[in-house]
Amino acid sequence: MVLGVSNDAPSKNKRFKEKYDFPFDLLSDEKLSCSVAYGAAASSSAGKAARISYLIGPDGKVRKVYATVKAGGHPEEVLSDLAEN
Repeated sequence: MVLGVSNDAPSKNKRFKEKYDFPFDLLSDEKLSCSVAYGAAASSSAGKAARISYLIGPDGKVRKVYATVKAGGHPEEVLSDLAEN
């Protein structure tokens, strides 16, 4: 399962998903609580989260952190890592 988390409002995430035909669900983290918990934002008052990806195993444990995400090759990188696990 692939999920995206954004600090944008649900309505903005919906427009993004429709405009770009984004194939995954986007969850809204407006208060940054999830982003802070995963280290993607320094604090809930920072206002913005970094673009970070996490590969989480079926056991709920973080398998890999992608601290620098470049959209162009990132899907292939994650798929390669999935094949190794």
